[in-house]
Amino acid sequence: MKYQGSCHCGRVKFEVEGDLTSAMSCNCSICQRKGSLLWFVPRGAMRLLTPEEDTSAYLFNKHQITHRFCPVCGIHPYGEGTAPSGEAMAAVNIRCIEGIDLQGIPVTHYDGRSI
Repeated sequence: MKYQGSCHCGRVKFEVEGDLTSAMSCNCSICQRKGSLLWFVPRGAMRLLTPEEDTSAYLFNKHQITHRFCPVCGIHPYGEGTAPSGEAMAAVNIRCIEGIDLQGIPVTHYDGRSI
């Protein structure tokens, strides 16, 4: 299925295709503060509908994940990184996807704080 999403102000818009069957909640220092629910997809399954220059990026710790956010409204719609297999991945914040029932998505809790 194809989904549309954006930040709050609409400056950063995207679409993502796949089966949204679950999400992950991480308790690492940044995810806990953001409150995002992440859906991991191959990077090719997510397409920006606005220029990448309209996003800002934040890197911390080992600089393995590029946390993308809107410089206007501050919402974090997605992040980018590499899976252990070497595949480029996107971590889509499903709270930014339009028209889904968040209560119907099973959430797995990940202990990123201990890593």
